[in-house]
Parts: sequence; structure tokens; C-alpha cells
Amino acid sequence: MNRQVTVVENILSANDQIAERNRATLDSNRVFSVNLMASPGAGKTSVITSTVAALQQDTRIAGIDGDLATSIDADRMAAMGIPAVQINTGGSCHLDALMLNKALEQLSLADVDLLLVENVGNLVCPSSFALGVHLNILIASVPEGDDKPYKYPGMYQGVDAVLLNKIDVLHAFDFDMEYFELGVQALNPGLMFMPISCTSNEGMDKWIGWLRQQAADYLISLGETGAIR
Repeated sequence: MNRQVTVVENILSANDQIAERNRATLDSNRVFSVNLMASPGAGKTSVITSTVAALQQDTRIAGIDGDLATSIDADRMAAMGIPAVQINTGGSCHLDALMLNKALEQLSLADVDLLLVENVGNLVCPSSFALGVHLNILIASVPEGDDKPYKYPGMYQGVDAVLLNKIDVLHAFDFDMEYFELGVQALNPGLMFMPISCTSNEGMDKWIGWLRQQAADYLISLGETGAIR
């Protein structure tokens, strides 16, 4: 047992070191980066494409998509006119810092203000592997049920915000919003929680406004002023 724990610790330590290098690379190019995590079908790609549509007129955006196979989601990003890199994990249930490092090499970061990273659809592994990004966002969805914070606490701890997607179909499901948010806040007190719908656009203005403010605060932390372009 001790040997197994040591191996896991070594793997995570090596990952964290590469994550630090990724962060340094992003900061040197003043690229604000966001890691979006969710279960399959929760709407990661829909949130990304909606975010791109809202910001791309005044912000230079790039995307990185992680998936077990295919380039379907990266193709959807590219179809919107933004640089997009596909990472096929070959069966791995998450992105790690090395995968992101290799993907960053394929982007012209000097021409990017905002990097959106779509992690592999999974509610277990992605939270364990730091990537070096600036924000970690968890996307939940109404059809998944209101018990997910209680069943997958690790995913809800350590994230910077939770988006509850597909609230346009709330009436069709036995979903207790108060119960869901109570679980979220118990795991991550004071966490930013935003119910949204990519279909009806409800709540999307709050998400976009919050993201812009986070990016502006990031630039201030680098000694600059303004907002993502």
C-alpha cells in the first residue's frame, strides 16, 4: 500500500511541475486560461461555443479540446473561426499538464487573449490533475440530477465556479435547485454558482460578465489594466 501511495504522489508531483511551467508560459504571453470540466452531455462544448460567440468580436480566443477519440468538439470550435487544438487521450479519462503543454506548443499564444480548455467528460479524474490554467469551471446540468455534489464531492471542491446548465428544461425534471446549491456550497463555501441555459441564453450574461471581470483582475495581477480584448 505504501508503495502505491508513493507512486501516485510522484505522478502528481511531476504533473504539478509541468503545470507550473504551463502557467509561466501562459503568463508570459498574458493569456487568460479556463479549464471547463463536466460529465459527458452536460454541455461543455455548448458553453464554449456560446462563450466564443459572446466574446469573439473583441477578444482573441483559442480552444483546446480533450477527448478519448475524434475531433468533433475541436471542429466545432474551429468552425467559429478560432484556433483549436484536439487532444486525443487514447483512453485516458482526463487531461494532464503534459498533454496541455504539448497542445500549447501548437498555438501562437502571442495572438491569444483567452484560452478555453475543454477537459474529458468525467466527474472523477479531471479534478486530480492540475493543468496550469487560471480558472477551473465545473459545468453541471439539470438532467443529471440534483445529487451530483453529494456523489462526486471531489469535483466540486477546488473549482472556481459551477455553472448549472439546461435550466430551460427544469420543469421537466424532479430537480431541487436549493438542495443542489446547498451541496455545492457545503463543499466549496462562497463559490460562484450560476444557473444558465445555452438554449434560451438565460443566465449567460452573468457568466460572460463574470468571466470578463476575472480576466480583467488577471491583467491587474500582471501589472496591467483593461480587460481581455
